[in-house]
Amino acid sequence: MKRSLFTCAVALPLIALLGGSLSAEVKTREKTLIKLEGMLGRVVGMFGGKAAREGIVSTTAVKGNRKASLNDSNGQIVDLGEEKVYDIDFKKKEYRVTTFDEIRQRMKEAQERAKKDVEREEGRPEKADQPQKEYELDFDVKETGQRKQLAGNDAREVIMTVTAREKGKSLEEGGGLVMRSNQWLGPELPALKELSDFDMRYYKQLYGADAFGMGAEQVAMLMAMYPMMQKASERLKQEGDKLKGTPLASTTMLEVVKSKAQMDAAAEQEKSSGGGGIGGMLARKMVKRDPPKARATVFTAEHEFQDIASSVAATDLEIPAGFKEKK
Repeated sequence: MKRSLFTCAVALPLIALLGGSLSAEVKTREKTLIKLEGMLGRVVGMFGGKAAREGIVSTTAVKGNRKASLNDSNGQIVDLGEEKVYDIDFKKKEYRVTTFDEIRQRMKEAQERAKKDVEREEGRPEKADQPQKEYELDFDVKETGQRKQLAGNDAREVIMTVTAREKGKSLEEGGGLVMRSNQWLGPELPALKELSDFDMRYYKQLYGADAFGMGAEQVAMLMAMYPMMQKASERLKQEGDKLKGTPLASTTMLEVVKSKAQMDAAAEQEKSSGGGGIGGMLARKMVKRDPPKARATVFTAEHEFQDIASSVAATDLEIPAGFKEKK
C-alpha cells in the first residue's frame, strides 16, 4: 500500500485496550502530526506540504469490521472481514483497492530495502555469524499532577519512558534509544475503547506490529534502522495497560543515543577531515557541518481527540457515490 505518512488519519494509540463488542460504533474528529527527523524528515518536508508542517485534522468512524478515516483531500477505509484497504482521492474522485497480502509483501520488501540502505550508509555488510548485541529495557512512569480539558473531559498528565541500552552497560557507554510518551488520560470512555480495539485488530491481523499510524514503508525503514523500537513500543503498551483512563492526547518521541565508541570514532573522523585548528573551524563554517551529537531525535508523533460521538451513519463508512476504482 503506497501512501504518505501524513495521509494516514489516525495514529495508533500506544496504550490501546483490547476487547469490546463488534456492534458498538464511534465517530471522532482528531488531529495528528508526525515529525520525522534526518533523511526521512527531509524527504517528507519536501513533499509533505502543509500537512507535514501543521498536521492533519480528520474524521474517523468505526462500526464492526469497518473503519473510515477521512480528511479534506483523501481518506482510507479498512475492512477486516474483506482484508482490503480502500485509499480514496477526493480531488480525482477515485479509489484504489489493496489487499492485506499485498501490503504484507510490500512491507517485507521495504524492510529488505531499508536494511540494505542502513548497511550501505554505515559502510558495513551484515555478517550472519556476527554476534548480535543484547539489550535491556528500563521503564519509568511519572504522574505530573497537571490537568486540562480535552474533548469535553478532564484529563491528567502521565509521562512514560522506556530506555533500551546494551546489556551490562549504561546508555551513555553502550548507546541505545529512548522512547518517551506524554499521555493525557481522561475517564474510561467505551467509545474510544472500540476505536483502539479496531486499530489493534487491524495491525495484528495485518503484520502483527504497531505502526504509530505510519505507512508500511516508513515503519519498515525505522524498524531496520532501529531494531529495538518495536520492543520499546511493546513495553510502553504493556505498562500503559496498567494505567487507569483513556488517552485523549499524546506526544511520543523516539531518541537514539550513540555509544562512547561511536562518539570517539565520529570525533576522530571529524579531526582527520579537517576538524581541528583554525583551518578546521573555517572549514566547518563553510560547509555548515555541525559537530557530532550523542543524542538525536528520530521522530515525534502528536495526536489529540477533538470531538467524540457514539453514532455512525452508513455513509460514513462507504466510498462516495460516483467514485471510480483506479486499477
